[in-house]
Amino acid sequence: MAYQMMSEPKAINQQIVILIPTEISQQFPSRGLVMARGELAGVPFTAPLEPDGKKGHFLLVEPLLAKAAGIKPGVSVRLELALTDDWPEPQLPADITSALREADLLDVWQTLTVKARWEWLRWIRSTKVAATRHKRIGVAVSKLSQGDRRPCCFNAAGCSLPDISSSGVLSL
Repeated sequence: MAYQMMSEPKAINQQIVILIPTEISQQFPSRGLVMARGELAGVPFTAPLEPDGKKGHFLLVEPLLAKAAGIKPGVSVRLELALTDDWPEPQLPADITSALREADLLDVWQTLTVKARWEWLRWIRSTKVAATRHKRIGVAVSKLSQGDRRPCCFNAAGCSLPDISSSGVLSL
């Protein structure tokens, strides 16, 4: 199903977000992360729609997309999107790559579904505290070496971007 809307981008800590209207977000198959393809002000994109921690979703507008689409906070913009099951490979941060390499788990990482890799990364990144992130990377390595395929005990419906959220809820 395709969705079209006019939205007003908002700025949070120098990042641009577009809230997905509740009546649209409620139609999504998950309160957690969903993947979308669409156009923002006529510029095509593929990106995750992040959960906002309040049973809704938002689009984090990456800087290159914002520039290409001429997006400015507070100025209404046309957003067209459709959910997709075609998940792009998430970017693996250097600290996680290094830990997986040291534990000889890069091949195991590649056997996970792309969506599972997104879930592991969301869980690891959902803290502002460097020591907690480091601990989570260690736990992920341990669990992956034991055959676990997904992180457990993680609120997948919470916002996992600590720079723009508090306690798993988008800061708006």
